[in-house]
Amino acid sequence: MAFHDVQISADVEQGAVGGPQFKTNVVALISGHEKRNVEWSRARGAWNIGYGIGDASAFTEILTFFYARQGRANSFRFKDWADFEITAQSIGTTDTTTATFQIYKRYTSGSVSYDRNILKPLASGWVVTVNAVSQTVVYDTTPAAGEVAINTLTGILTLGSTHQATTGQDIAITGEFDVPVRFDTDDLQQSILYYDAGQTPDIPIVEVRDE
Repeated sequence: MAFHDVQISADVEQGAVGGPQFKTNVVALISGHEKRNVEWSRARGAWNIGYGIGDASAFTEILTFFYARQGRANSFRFKDWADFEITAQSIGTTDTTTATFQIYKRYTSGSVSYDRNILKPLASGWVVTVNAVSQTVVYDTTPAAGEVAINTLTGILTLGSTHQATTGQDIAITGEFDVPVRFDTDDLQQSILYYDAGQTPDIPIVEVRDE
């Protein structure tokens, strides 16, 4: 339905278990060889935040959060503490025409790279350089001529007119980001026995690609 620009507590996030997932259909042939069909070319994150709930108070907080999101209906911000930073990475080059650039994070192993679009950057702390010179960064607004702007709901970086008019200048970024997620259940089961018995509630969340 909608994206709610809110976030669960850091304690719960830090205890989450999960990470990126791909979907590949593997067919074993009679010969013993395999045929692998890639069904998802883009990864999708999934976590269980139940591991981050250590007492009844924390569960009550999540219960309130769950009600406000209406289960799976509305998405929200989640910080994956295993992967939340971009450091001095180039995202494009000025060409006198292009004003906007999608923020992304590049993962490189050997000669292969994977680019992940970042849709929910934080609204503070970003360092943007143009031609290796640090720039004034504004958030969720139109940049002045000598500024750059970051949209924290789309991950779009916009150059001010002064920078846009240049050519061949590298744009590099450093900063932190969240992931848009939703609960992957409409049924939040609860028991007062969880904490006394050392059990962990099952509370799955999943990345939402289009928000």
